[in-house]
Amino acid sequence: MSYNRRTVLRGSLAASTALTLGAAAPAQAAAPAQALRGRPGAAWGVQTGDVTSSSGLVWVRSDRPARMIVETSATESFRRAHRWHGPLLGPGTDFTGTTALRGLPAGEQIHYRVTLADPDDPRRTGEPVYGTFRTAPTARRGRSGVRFLWSGDIAGQGWGINPDIGGFRAYEEMRRLDPDFFLCSGDTVYADAPLAPSVTLPDGRVWRNITTEEKSKVAETLDEYRGNFRYNLLDANVRRFNAQVPTVVQWDDHEVRNNWYPGQILDDARYTEKDVDVLAARSMRAFAEYFPLSTLPARGREGRVHRVVRYGPLLDVFVLDMRTYRNANSPGRAADDTIGILGAEQLAWLKRELSRSRAVWKVIASDMPLGLVVPDGATNYEAVAQGDPGAPLGRELQIAELLRYIKHRRITGTLWLTADVHYTSAQHYAPERAAFRDFAPFWEFVSGPLAAGGFPANALDGTFGPERVFVRAPERANVSPMESPQYFGEVDIDGGSGELTVRLRAEGGTVLFSKVLSPGRVGQDIG
Repeated sequence: MSYNRRTVLRGSLAASTALTLGAAAPAQAAAPAQALRGRPGAAWGVQTGDVTSSSGLVWVRSDRPARMIVETSATESFRRAHRWHGPLLGPGTDFTGTTALRGLPAGEQIHYRVTLADPDDPRRTGEPVYGTFRTAPTARRGRSGVRFLWSGDIAGQGWGINPDIGGFRAYEEMRRLDPDFFLCSGDTVYADAPLAPSVTLPDGRVWRNITTEEKSKVAETLDEYRGNFRYNLLDANVRRFNAQVPTVVQWDDHEVRNNWYPGQILDDARYTEKDVDVLAARSMRAFAEYFPLSTLPARGREGRVHRVVRYGPLLDVFVLDMRTYRNANSPGRAADDTIGILGAEQLAWLKRELSRSRAVWKVIASDMPLGLVVPDGATNYEAVAQGDPGAPLGRELQIAELLRYIKHRRITGTLWLTADVHYTSAQHYAPERAAFRDFAPFWEFVSGPLAAGGFPANALDGTFGPERVFVRAPERANVSPMESPQYFGEVDIDGGSGELTVRLRAEGGTVLFSKVLSPGRVGQDIG
């Protein structure tokens, strides 16, 4: 690690002494020394998110009411630091808060520290927590390359933080790669998956979970959803990662409940609240409290997950929300479907923003795959594909409309990244193999889980002509992280040539698959 990375880790660890891997209770039950002195503490660490060439968001959580103060500097000495006065943190946001940083220099390493002050006596402050991030480059500063990671599916299927194996180890491996940012592709928590203290594996070994009250049942109340988002921050690997690597985050189903859709009424004895819209609203509030998002609710504006994060001349990231606006899960055979998986308004937004983009590469961050068949029960389907390889039906109609638009507008440099299915794979889509042919070839890459159970590969739907070029998946369902490696992907864009390299990685340092794509082409061939 470089010197500045050591400083970040030292500050992060000093602030999180109450949250060791072996801790079995949330931080409210812990008592760091500064809490005993009556000063605000930030034991949950810091995060940054949605970083651009001139802006970024800094997040923190306090253990009591406090004023958030952020200082930024070009150096670790914090000479000539710029001070940003953030919000007052209180119970209305579960003591979390985000401060927007604007006017930052492009393509530079930004050092920051967060201090929490007693709102009644600003002289009484807690120990500062340190972090760092890089702003996106601009063409005027010379075109630098961009490198980021992506994955999803965290603490799922009964596999939580296991202190015996070092917790969420993939986060430490990703941190050491020092990416510009991390795209978290959904299922950031499993609010519908309680954790048992231990699970016996097929080979007789025992998996041991750190447990909390909120993870002992399915989440229904706002506090229970908040507790699910806090849970992952108990892991020291996650806190170190957050202090160094900005995130671009989206949600999927498990933030609320498996396979949910708007208007759904649950037939699940575990839930006393059966209205999914009520559960989704509570989860969205907690999600917005625990991640730094540039599209948070503001005066005159409704909060949302879908957005564009512009990361310099080489890259725009189009973050989708395939949950909030979808129609009901069904057999997917409707010949006319105007709602689809995105909703009409989000589809129009995506078309508009893709047309406006001048970035060399346009990554479409999808929380669900396109051509992989994802069932919901015996007869319904959860994603886009429904197993019929013929002409588009159901939700496929909306994707066909989008793909046709991309081709006819000659929008170049698109590729799709996702997680969701708990294995890693690369699919190439081509019209000559498809039932629907009015689109340009493109790639879809899948990577995950990051800290959850592994599952066998899903079947392909031939409507858009996918060919599975690579796949690595276990042969049985819900294989624990002790039995199968976790997966994440890497995207590396060369600042000179503009070539984009995708690497599918397995925990342990192995690159399983690599593909180089050339810029400036409407479609990308398989060769």
